[in-house]
Amino acid sequence: MSVKPLQPELNRRRKEHLYRSRRVSEGPQGPELKMDGHPLLSFCSNDYLGLANHPDVVAAMQRGTEIYGVGSGSAHLVNGHSQAHHALEEELAAFTGRPRALLFSTGYMANQGVIAALAGRNDTLYQDRLNHASLIDGGLLSRARMKRFAHGDTAALQAQMASQERGEALVAVDGVFSMDGDLAPLRSLAALCRGRGAWLLVDDAHGLGVLGSEGRGSTDHFGLGLDDVPILMGALGKAFGTFGAFVAGSDELIETLIQQARSYIFTTALPPAVAEAARASLRLVRSEEWRREHLRELVKKFRSGAEQLGLSLMLSETPIQPIVAGSSVQALSWSRTLEAQGILVSAIRPPTVPEGGARLRVTLSANHSFQHLDRLLTALEQLKIQEVP
Repeated sequence: MSVKPLQPELNRRRKEHLYRSRRVSEGPQGPELKMDGHPLLSFCSNDYLGLANHPDVVAAMQRGTEIYGVGSGSAHLVNGHSQAHHALEEELAAFTGRPRALLFSTGYMANQGVIAALAGRNDTLYQDRLNHASLIDGGLLSRARMKRFAHGDTAALQAQMASQERGEALVAVDGVFSMDGDLAPLRSLAALCRGRGAWLLVDDAHGLGVLGSEGRGSTDHFGLGLDDVPILMGALGKAFGTFGAFVAGSDELIETLIQQARSYIFTTALPPAVAEAARASLRLVRSEEWRREHLRELVKKFRSGAEQLGLSLMLSETPIQPIVAGSSVQALSWSRTLEAQGILVSAIRPPTVPEGGARLRVTLSANHSFQHLDRLLTALEQLKIQEVP
């Protein structure tokens, strides 16, 4: 028996305009960067608050390396759990209004760890159809029965849950959907889960830092606490500008994850210096409200300008502003047209988004100026004459 050839699948992806290529950037993250040797104005980073190269965050990481070195050396449960990790967990718990928080190396690992630890063969996992891949993969790993409901449709979820006959129920949703930029209907979801005694897991990777009081995220935006959303996942590599993730919840939840979440137990801990950087970033997230205010103004100005140009926008009031192209060919053509004018906006294609939903995913940062935004809108004006049949 011969090994399955890989080239035919690669050829298919190229033919269907789904092939993905890496770009090489130089220097730190920011609106103005150099990509593959060319200067570009970037509108495709998740560094929403512009903290990835903030001098306070950089200095905190440098101090962290002087104290702890570069690596953590081991897993949290061996000898890799440092004072920096512990302090960050306590500060994240206080920030999210929950008794405890637990650090994970990535958001992907956090979602997989939580779902697999709490749901099993006899349980049912309910997921929004547009959930992030990490939530979907966590469900597959758990071996629970998985049902997916129409995007944002609480009534459809309620009908699905009414037919469940055995086991526990866990509902998982994004707080802010990463490709559409809209918010989950968390109030109605929380009420439904409370009424049925189900877990509710909210992945707020794209909401924390951006929404709510002091950037406490989508749950705070809707006025929801621990009793409403018992499992909160947050990422540190988006608005916080660093790296890693955490889960916040009750003492019993965190202890359960420490004992049972395989993606926590069997991996090397985040470098302590990164934890120190995240602590500095958290202080900026909480104290510098002007960053969120500026983001809101950018979003408002962008939407107004794009609508005047006749571009098809999605219903999003967050820094994620998708422009629907439809086909992958169209999205790629638009992206290349923008890049020719010095603007970097990636084309998002299936399977990241549904078939027929290819788009430009414009993301805004507090480090963007209104002059940057004017450049983008001027470049977007050319898209209407670059349409592909």
